[in-house]
Amino acid sequence: MKLPIYQVDAFAEQVFKGNPAAIVPLETWLPDATMQAIAAENNLAETAFFVPEGDGFGLRWFTPEVEVDLCGHATLASAWVIFNKLDASRKRIDFSTKSGILTVTPDGESGRLALDFPSRMPQSAQPCAGLIEAIGASPREVMAGRDYFLVYDNAAIVRNLKPDMNGLMQIDKFAVIVTAPGDKPGIDCVSRFFAPAKGIPEDPVTGSAHYSIVPYWAKRLGKSEITAYQASARGGVLYCRDEGERVRMAGSCVPYLEGSITV
Repeated sequence: MKLPIYQVDAFAEQVFKGNPAAIVPLETWLPDATMQAIAAENNLAETAFFVPEGDGFGLRWFTPEVEVDLCGHATLASAWVIFNKLDASRKRIDFSTKSGILTVTPDGESGRLALDFPSRMPQSAQPCAGLIEAIGASPREVMAGRDYFLVYDNAAIVRNLKPDMNGLMQIDKFAVIVTAPGDKPGIDCVSRFFAPAKGIPEDPVTGSAHYSIVPYWAKRLGKSEITAYQASARGGVLYCRDEGERVRMAGSCVPYLEGSITV
């Protein structure tokens, strides 16, 4: 069978920036093994699949190795495909996911799209054996939620980290977030995200990481509006707002590829 496929750079102002996601619209779900095989073939941080469900859509995300419970950039990219390729009349999109209902709406006149995500404040934690050695620099604070959350005093440390990916393969969390205060005008915080055991050595821009990054920095800085920069090689900006139990994250999308796949 032939299936449509789109590749969209999310949290990007231009092509080749932000985080690329493959989007495959479906009429009905494929077998899990088939969706996982497509994601492995695409070899991007995430491939998203969605099907119509009521007035919204069911949405699932796969790395090249595993299905994940939450993914921001592929949700943003999926919404871009629906708004721009499938149904331009929509004013909002509700996705039913493993993390509940996720809503995407246009972000005012900015041209961006805004995600509504659950907030997950990280908590103080003890690092597992080998974590700090694998990251390569001692943080001022070790916290955790789904992921380890390592806080540094200097953005240059975060930008210059060269983690031992083999060492990070052994951690007992999904991934590692590293973050520090922003070092450029208008940027409140910087971060990077590593999940080699899940097929993502370094993710370019990670929406799901910001459900922890945003509440942490909102509390520490005493402000609800947070502009975050993910300091990967591709880089990306997220325009965020802490809303208590929810986090709003807005960003732009740029289309790269449109075609079909045969399975």
